[in-house]
Amino acid sequence: MRFAIVDTELVEARSGLLATCPGCEQPVVAKCGSKKVHHWAHKGSRICDDWWEPETEWHRAWKNNFPTEWQEIFLPDIKTGEKHIADTRTPDGLVIEFQHSHIDPKERMIRENFYKTMVWVVDGTRLKRDFPRFLKAKDGFRQVLKPGNFHVEFVEDCFPAAWLESTVPVIFDFLGHGLISDDLSIRQPLYCLFPIRVGWYAVVAEIPRKAFIKSVTSGEWLPRVKSYMEELKQINRERDAEMKKQQRRGSGRIFFRPVRYVRYVRRRRF
Repeated sequence: MRFAIVDTELVEARSGLLATCPGCEQPVVAKCGSKKVHHWAHKGSRICDDWWEPETEWHRAWKNNFPTEWQEIFLPDIKTGEKHIADTRTPDGLVIEFQHSHIDPKERMIRENFYKTMVWVVDGTRLKRDFPRFLKAKDGFRQVLKPGNFHVEFVEDCFPAAWLESTVPVIFDFLGHGLISDDLSIRQPLYCLFPIRVGWYAVVAEIPRKAFIKSVTSGEWLPRVKSYMEELKQINRERDAEMKKQQRRGSGRIFFRPVRYVRYVRRRRF
């Protein structure tokens, strides 16, 4: 954990401090070595949250984009009585989970069902092959709707399989530990995989890093995502209606005419 309670205040780990866990109120000790980021740990093998993973500098860098009071929020599970720690939770109820390590799809689904209103931010540089795979597949992205919005036919060639069936938006960060000015410009934006398909196409939006952070802190993220996904649903409805119309005409083959693919409604990316 990044924070523990010292004299009723949330404090980061420092050697010599006596602190308690904000979730279980049990003593924790400061781990301030040179190999891992400084953190608080429960004594012995006890842990508060089975979902918790050791933090990296990547985790901390992302959390630093948001107010301290939004970080490491303990949320109770009414069904099990357990508490789970949301990496970041905004005042409007949006949970952001920063995921570096591999996650089993079943566990991912459990977390999504628990948090409900959430978005994943995934470290796209965990494995050496992840970014080269994305870089190669990006050539096949088809721009639609608005600038920075794409339809992707073979999404399994772009992103790790564990994230393809997520029920919430998944944002991939390919920057790693570098600065925004480092490396290829393709690493600088974030790439959001939405949970709605248009026909057989996955939907991906390229989002400037600062724009995502600003939309979260200003409270704009949730309404904008909701509006965008309604647009995608409407496209599917129009697509289905077109196909049914062709079927009623008795056509031997069905051709789908893309709906509103190149008519830009707004200048925003999603």
